[in-house]
Amino acid sequence: MFLPIGDENIARGHTPYFSYGFIVLNIAIFIWQSTFLESGYNAFLRDYGMIPAEITVGVDLETLLTSVFLHGDFMHLFGNMLYLWIFADNVEAVVGNFRFVVFYLLGGLAASFAQIYIMPDSLIPNVGASGAISAVLGAYLVMFPKSQIKVLFFVTIFYIPAIFFLGYWFVQQLIEGVGNLGPSAGKVAGVAWWAHIGGFVFGLLIGFYFRTRFVGYRFVEKK
Repeated sequence: MFLPIGDENIARGHTPYFSYGFIVLNIAIFIWQSTFLESGYNAFLRDYGMIPAEITVGVDLETLLTSVFLHGDFMHLFGNMLYLWIFADNVEAVVGNFRFVVFYLLGGLAASFAQIYIMPDSLIPNVGASGAISAVLGAYLVMFPKSQIKVLFFVTIFYIPAIFFLGYWFVQQLIEGVGNLGPSAGKVAGVAWWAHIGGFVFGLLIGFYFRTRFVGYRFVEKK
């Protein structure tokens, strides 16, 4: 298992308040929802998670936003916050705080709509920041393709360029997404692979704009 544990950080630019703020917010919400009994916990996820079959008929549209800040269990939260901590700060440092917030939330929406498009009749609540974070990963790949990602593999630590690490990650999502298509799609709880794919593609597209508009020598200096 390849586990990212760090990257090269931007030396100058905007302070990534929201990248770290979103981490704190997600953890706080998870701690709060963990105080519920099991029945209340599951009901909370159903009420505020994004259910494709409801969105397609115009019901509970607010869950397109609320679902981005919910997580099903500790490992779900840990994985998402690890990726957010590693990759989001560089993007925000370059594009600015307000632009990053808008981009992050739009990435979450794009991810949800991709999942809805593939599985419009699903009654399974979709929760997690994975889609929005996938958008961050897509933008990161375009903006910092040569950035060295610090990776842990069992007890070995090595570095790999972002273009290879994130390219490999995206291929994994595609394989899993295609493999989960079929008659039972959306009927069994699991990973929302197409939200990851949709968010990443959105991030790639916006990343080209960010790269052209904002990435320059003064921003790509590393520390």
